[in-house]
Amino acid sequence: MRTRLSFRSLTLALSALAFLVLTGCATRTLGPPNPNDPLEASNRAVFEFNDTVDRAILKPVAQAYAFVTPQPVRTCINNIFLNLGDVWSWFNSTLQGRQVDALNTFGRVLLNSTLGLGGCLDLASQTGAKRIPNDFGVTLGVWGFDSGPYLVLPIIGPSTLRDGVGRAVDVYVNQFGYGSLINNIDVRNSIYGLEVVARREALLEVTNTVDRTALDPYSFIRDAYLKRRSVQVNGSNAAAEKLPSYEDFEAVPADEKALGLTPKK
Repeated sequence: MRTRLSFRSLTLALSALAFLVLTGCATRTLGPPNPNDPLEASNRAVFEFNDTVDRAILKPVAQAYAFVTPQPVRTCINNIFLNLGDVWSWFNSTLQGRQVDALNTFGRVLLNSTLGLGGCLDLASQTGAKRIPNDFGVTLGVWGFDSGPYLVLPIIGPSTLRDGVGRAVDVYVNQFGYGSLINNIDVRNSIYGLEVVARREALLEVTNTVDRTALDPYSFIRDAYLKRRSVQVNGSNAAAEKLPSYEDFEAVPADEKALGLTPKK
Protein backbone atom coordinates (compact mmCIF):
# COMPACT_ATOMS: atom_id res chain seq x y z
CA MET A 1 0.00 0.00 0.00
CA ARG A 2 1.37 3.40 -0.94
CA THR A 3 1.86 5.79 1.97
CA ARG A 4 0.73 9.38 1.33
CA LEU A 5 1.83 12.30 3.45
CA SER A 6 -0.33 15.39 3.70
CA PHE A 7 1.03 18.63 2.28
CA ARG A 8 0.81 20.34 5.66
CA SER A 9 2.64 17.54 7.47
CA LEU A 10 5.52 17.81 5.03
CA THR A 11 5.57 21.59 5.38
CA LEU A 12 5.69 21.39 9.17
CA ALA A 13 8.53 18.88 9.06
CA LEU A 14 10.59 21.07 6.74
CA SER A 15 9.82 24.12 8.87
CA ALA A 16 11.01 22.36 12.01
CA LEU A 17 14.26 21.41 10.28
CA ALA A 18 14.79 24.99 9.13
CA PHE A 19 14.14 26.23 12.65
CA LEU A 20 16.83 23.97 14.11
CA VAL A 21 19.36 25.05 11.49
CA LEU A 22 18.67 28.75 11.83
CA THR A 23 18.55 28.87 15.61
CA GLY A 24 21.76 26.90 15.77
CA CYS A 25 23.51 29.45 13.54
CA ALA A 26 22.12 32.61 15.14
CA THR A 27 24.34 33.74 17.99
CA ARG A 28 24.64 37.50 17.56
CA THR A 29 23.20 40.00 20.04
CA LEU A 30 21.38 43.00 18.57
CA GLY A 31 21.45 46.03 20.86
CA PRO A 32 20.07 46.16 24.40
CA PRO A 33 18.15 42.98 25.23
CA ASN A 34 14.36 43.28 25.18
CA PRO A 35 12.89 41.60 28.29
CA ASN A 36 10.04 40.23 26.18
CA ASP A 37 12.42 38.96 23.51
CA PRO A 38 15.41 37.20 25.10
CA LEU A 39 15.79 35.04 21.98
CA GLU A 40 16.03 38.00 19.60
CA ALA A 41 19.11 36.78 17.73
CA SER A 42 17.56 33.44 16.77
CA ASN A 43 14.16 35.04 16.26
CA ARG A 44 15.61 37.49 13.74
CA ALA A 45 17.25 34.62 11.86
CA VAL A 46 13.91 32.80 11.58
CA PHE A 47 12.21 36.09 10.65
CA GLU A 48 14.67 36.55 7.79
CA PHE A 49 14.07 32.97 6.67
CA ASN A 50 10.29 33.50 6.70
CA ASP A 51 10.65 36.77 4.80
CA THR A 52 12.79 35.07 2.15
CA VAL A 53 10.25 32.28 1.70
CA ASP A 54 7.43 34.80 1.55
CA ARG A 55 9.10 36.98 -1.09
CA ALA A 56 10.26 34.00 -3.16
CA ILE A 57 7.10 31.87 -3.04
CA LEU A 58 4.05 33.05 -1.11
CA LYS A 59 3.86 36.66 -2.24
CA PRO A 60 4.36 35.95 -5.99
CA VAL A 61 1.76 33.17 -5.87
CA ALA A 62 -0.67 35.48 -4.05
CA GLN A 63 -0.08 38.22 -6.62
CA ALA A 64 -0.72 35.78 -9.47
CA TYR A 65 -3.89 34.59 -7.73
CA ALA A 66 -5.07 38.20 -7.41
CA PHE A 67 -4.32 38.83 -11.10
CA VAL A 68 -6.33 35.88 -12.46
CA THR A 69 -9.18 35.75 -9.93
CA PRO A 70 -11.94 38.39 -9.92
CA GLN A 71 -12.28 40.39 -6.70
CA PRO A 72 -15.81 39.10 -5.84
CA VAL A 73 -14.58 35.52 -6.08
CA ARG A 74 -11.54 36.26 -3.90
CA THR A 75 -13.72 37.96 -1.30
CA CYS A 76 -16.13 35.01 -1.26
CA ILE A 77 -13.33 32.47 -0.78
CA ASN A 78 -11.67 34.49 1.98
CA ASN A 79 -14.99 34.97 3.77
CA ILE A 80 -15.64 31.23 3.75
CA PHE A 81 -12.33 30.53 5.46
CA LEU A 82 -12.95 33.34 7.98
CA ASN A 83 -16.38 31.88 8.72
CA LEU A 84 -14.81 28.51 9.49
CA GLY A 85 -12.38 30.34 11.78
CA ASP A 86 -15.33 31.91 13.58
CA VAL A 87 -16.47 28.43 14.63
CA TRP A 88 -13.17 27.93 16.45
CA SER A 89 -13.37 31.47 17.87
CA TRP A 90 -16.82 30.69 19.26
CA PHE A 91 -15.52 27.52 20.92
CA ASN A 92 -12.60 29.37 22.53
CA SER A 93 -14.82 32.21 23.76
CA THR A 94 -16.96 29.57 25.43
CA LEU A 95 -13.91 27.96 27.08
CA GLN A 96 -12.83 31.39 28.33
CA GLY A 97 -16.19 32.06 29.96
CA ARG A 98 -16.78 35.06 27.70
CA GLN A 99 -20.37 34.18 27.04
CA VAL A 100 -21.27 37.49 25.38
CA ASP A 101 -18.47 36.99 22.86
CA ALA A 102 -19.52 33.37 22.34
CA LEU A 103 -23.14 34.34 21.72
CA ASN A 104 -22.17 37.10 19.28
CA THR A 105 -19.80 34.83 17.38
CA PHE A 106 -22.35 32.02 17.25
CA GLY A 107 -24.83 34.48 15.78
CA ARG A 108 -22.26 35.50 13.15
CA VAL A 109 -21.64 31.88 12.13
CA LEU A 110 -25.36 31.10 11.99
CA LEU A 111 -26.20 34.13 9.84
CA ASN A 112 -23.23 33.86 7.48
CA SER A 113 -23.56 30.08 7.09
CA THR A 114 -27.23 30.28 6.09
CA LEU A 115 -28.25 33.55 4.45
CA GLY A 116 -24.57 34.24 3.70
CA LEU A 117 -24.33 31.13 1.51
CA GLY A 118 -21.86 29.17 3.62
CA GLY A 119 -19.93 32.27 4.60
CA CYS A 120 -19.41 33.59 1.06
CA LEU A 121 -21.28 36.76 2.07
CA ASP A 122 -20.28 38.38 5.36
CA LEU A 123 -23.77 39.61 6.21
CA ALA A 124 -22.93 39.76 9.92
CA SER A 125 -20.31 42.46 9.41
CA GLN A 126 -22.68 44.37 7.17
CA THR A 127 -25.21 44.46 10.01
CA GLY A 128 -22.60 45.80 12.46
CA ALA A 129 -21.63 42.55 14.20
CA LYS A 130 -17.85 42.67 14.62
CA ARG A 131 -15.71 39.61 14.08
CA ILE A 132 -14.01 38.55 17.34
CA PRO A 133 -10.82 36.63 16.42
CA ASN A 134 -9.97 34.05 19.05
CA ASP A 135 -7.74 31.00 19.39
CA PHE A 136 -6.44 28.54 21.96
CA GLY A 137 -3.41 30.70 22.79
CA VAL A 138 -5.79 33.41 24.01
CA THR A 139 -7.70 30.76 25.96
CA LEU A 140 -4.52 29.70 27.76
CA GLY A 141 -3.82 33.37 28.57
CA VAL A 142 -7.32 33.87 30.00
CA TRP A 143 -6.81 30.74 32.08
CA GLY A 144 -3.74 32.37 33.65
CA PHE A 145 -0.81 30.94 31.70
CA ASP A 146 2.03 33.43 31.22
CA SER A 147 2.94 34.24 27.63
CA GLY A 148 6.59 33.33 28.03
CA PRO A 149 9.28 34.68 25.67
CA TYR A 150 8.50 35.99 22.21
CA LEU A 151 9.14 33.44 19.45
CA VAL A 152 9.20 33.61 15.67
CA LEU A 153 8.13 30.24 14.30
CA PRO A 154 9.22 29.02 10.85
CA ILE A 155 6.58 29.80 8.21
CA ILE A 156 3.94 30.52 10.89
CA GLY A 157 5.57 33.74 12.14
CA PRO A 158 5.16 35.72 15.40
CA SER A 159 4.24 33.80 18.52
CA THR A 160 5.20 33.25 22.15
CA LEU A 161 5.91 30.09 24.09
CA ARG A 162 2.27 29.97 25.23
CA ASP A 163 0.88 30.89 21.84
CA GLY A 164 3.09 28.29 20.17
CA VAL A 165 1.41 25.58 22.25
CA GLY A 166 -1.95 27.10 21.41
CA ARG A 167 -1.06 27.25 17.72
CA ALA A 168 -0.33 23.52 17.70
CA VAL A 169 -3.90 22.94 18.94
CA ASP A 170 -5.25 25.39 16.35
CA VAL A 171 -3.44 23.59 13.52
CA TYR A 172 -4.65 20.20 14.78
CA VAL A 173 -8.26 21.38 14.80
CA ASN A 174 -7.92 22.90 11.33
CA GLN A 175 -6.25 19.89 9.72
CA PHE A 176 -7.67 16.91 11.59
CA GLY A 177 -10.92 18.52 12.71
CA TYR A 178 -12.24 20.30 9.65
CA GLY A 179 -9.99 18.26 7.39
CA SER A 180 -11.49 14.98 8.59
CA LEU A 181 -14.74 15.97 6.88
CA ILE A 182 -13.01 15.55 3.49
CA ASN A 183 -11.91 12.00 2.69
CA ASN A 184 -10.10 12.75 -0.56
CA ILE A 185 -6.50 13.66 0.32
CA ASP A 186 -5.82 15.55 -2.90
CA VAL A 187 -8.93 17.68 -2.48
CA ARG A 188 -8.14 18.32 1.18
CA ASN A 189 -4.57 19.40 0.46
CA SER A 190 -5.78 21.63 -2.37
CA ILE A 191 -8.13 23.37 0.06
CA TYR A 192 -5.28 23.87 2.53
CA GLY A 193 -3.18 25.40 -0.24
CA LEU A 194 -6.03 27.64 -1.36
CA GLU A 195 -6.50 28.85 2.21
CA VAL A 196 -2.85 29.88 2.48
CA VAL A 197 -2.92 31.71 -0.86
CA ALA A 198 -6.26 33.42 -0.17
CA ARG A 199 -5.17 34.67 3.24
CA ARG A 200 -1.86 35.92 1.87
CA GLU A 201 -3.57 37.70 -1.03
CA ALA A 202 -5.97 39.47 1.34
CA LEU A 203 -2.98 40.99 3.12
CA LEU A 204 -0.86 42.10 0.18
CA GLU A 205 -1.67 45.78 0.62
CA VAL A 206 -1.00 45.68 4.36
CA THR A 207 2.38 43.98 4.08
CA ASN A 208 3.40 46.32 1.27
CA THR A 209 2.63 49.24 3.56
CA VAL A 210 4.74 47.74 6.34
CA ASP A 211 7.63 47.26 3.92
CA ARG A 212 7.42 50.92 2.89
CA THR A 213 6.99 52.51 6.32
CA ALA A 214 8.61 50.36 9.02
CA LEU A 215 12.27 51.16 9.68
CA ASP A 216 12.69 47.79 11.40
CA PRO A 217 9.89 45.41 10.34
CA TYR A 218 11.01 42.80 12.90
CA SER A 219 10.58 45.14 15.90
CA PHE A 220 7.39 46.63 14.47
CA ILE A 221 5.73 43.24 14.06
CA ARG A 222 6.97 41.98 17.43
CA ASP A 223 5.72 44.99 19.41
CA ALA A 224 2.38 45.10 17.60
CA TYR A 225 1.89 41.36 18.05
CA LEU A 226 2.56 41.45 21.80
CA LYS A 227 0.25 44.44 22.28
CA ARG A 228 -2.52 42.80 20.30
CA ARG A 229 -2.28 39.58 22.27
CA SER A 230 -2.38 41.53 25.52
CA VAL A 231 -5.58 43.24 24.37
CA GLN A 232 -7.11 39.91 23.40
CA VAL A 233 -6.31 38.29 26.73
CA ASN A 234 -6.87 41.17 29.16
CA GLY A 235 -8.80 43.90 27.37
CA SER A 236 -7.71 47.53 27.69
CA ASN A 237 -8.89 48.07 31.26
CA ALA A 238 -9.25 44.50 32.55
CA ALA A 239 -12.86 45.28 33.43
CA ALA A 240 -14.90 43.13 35.75
CA GLU A 241 -16.51 41.35 32.79
CA LYS A 242 -13.02 40.51 31.49
CA LEU A 243 -14.07 41.28 27.93
CA PRO A 244 -11.52 42.72 25.50
CA SER A 245 -11.90 46.28 24.27
CA TYR A 246 -12.42 45.81 20.56
CA GLU A 247 -11.95 49.51 19.90
CA ASP A 248 -8.37 49.20 21.16
CA PHE A 249 -7.97 45.91 19.34
CA GLU A 250 -8.86 47.47 15.99
CA ALA A 251 -6.56 50.44 16.63
CA VAL A 252 -3.39 48.38 17.10
CA PRO A 253 -1.09 49.15 14.15
CA ALA A 254 0.14 45.81 12.97
CA ASP A 255 1.22 43.67 10.04
CA GLU A 256 -1.97 41.72 9.43
CA LYS A 257 -0.13 38.95 7.64
CA ALA A 258 1.81 38.21 10.79
CA LEU A 259 -0.80 39.07 13.38
CA GLY A 260 -3.83 37.43 11.91
CA LEU A 261 -6.06 40.52 11.89
CA THR A 262 -9.16 40.44 9.73
CA PRO A 263 -8.41 42.15 6.40
CA LYS A 264 -10.56 45.18 5.66
CA LYS A 265 -12.83 44.84 2.67
